[in-house]
Amino acid sequence: VQLQASGGGFVQAGGSLRLSCVVSGTGFTIKSMGWYRQAPDKQRELVATVTDIGQTNYEDSVPGRFTIAGDFAKRMVYLQMISLLPEDTAVYYCSAEITRWGRTNRLRYWGQGTVVTVSS
Repeated sequence: VQLQASGGGFVQAGGSLRLSCVVSGTGFTIKSMGWYRQAPDKQRELVATVTDIGQTNYEDSVPGRFTIAGDFAKRMVYLQMISLLPEDTAVYYCSAEITRWGRTNRLRYWGQGTVVTVSS
């Protein structure tokens, strides 16, 4: 299972970015996908997740500004970010929770991270 994220960059406060992540590999089913972020000197935190039945979950500060969308058929997950704030500056990681065929236990995999920098 491999995840490749893209779309990070440098933006001024109030700007927008769209992150994308593709999951590749064989022999598994994706149950959920999500985005996490880690700011300097802080722990990694949840940003948003989406399940294969369409349930979404967001970190408290991002609803209305961030929107997660998952295309499970294409194995893609997106994070549309608007009204970005300097405190959104972080490395953003995509994640996928999968089950291998014939098994029920869930495994989580991570992408390499993409940097988002928001200037004030």
